[in-house]
Amino acid sequence: MKYVFEILPSLFSGAGMTLQIFFETLVISLPLGMIVSFGLSSRFAPLKWLLNFYVWIMRGTPLLLQLIFVFYGLPIIHITFPRYLAALVAFVMNYAAYFAEIFRGGNQAVDRGQFEAAKVLQLTYGQTLRKIIIPQVTKIVLPSIGNEVINLVKDSSLVYVIGLGDLLRAGNLATSRDVTLVPLVLVGLIYLILIGLCTLLLRRLEKHFAYYR
Repeated sequence: MKYVFEILPSLFSGAGMTLQIFFETLVISLPLGMIVSFGLSSRFAPLKWLLNFYVWIMRGTPLLLQLIFVFYGLPIIHITFPRYLAALVAFVMNYAAYFAEIFRGGNQAVDRGQFEAAKVLQLTYGQTLRKIIIPQVTKIVLPSIGNEVINLVKDSSLVYVIGLGDLLRAGNLATSRDVTLVPLVLVGLIYLILIGLCTLLLRRLEKHFAYYR
């Protein structure tokens, strides 16, 4: 236990970096994904083609490869990001593409007749989206978004490849230094706790939107 308490501060410090990447990626990629989803359903062919190509690239290549490309590849064409910003750019671009496809599917699941009904009730387009469409879409996409949120917690460990001190990197350093698997066991427990908290929060959200049946 003495050893555990000695290494916990470094693990908690790494967990702080993990949570920072997680929250900032989520806050930026969710609204961006929603915007891209509207573009994917656009009647303007060039925009639709461009966004489909972007989604295809992001979903068709590993996040690890994208992370390496943003940090090590872009400087070749004189676009340089600090380590943390490079990680954030790669994560946001990747997860926005996944969220865009999820929202697109949710939008298509809502009956188009509801727009017509809203016009009869003399609701504006903004009111229709805010009060009728978005709440229903949110209920439909919540399970899929929940899976991506949980994946994001685990994927945040990939930032070690560009030298950021996240939770997994802190555990690996302690394991290599002290020749013991105890740090990695603790890392696993911390990830389980984080994912457990996310799961509880997502279930509460699903119950909140359960009245749209």
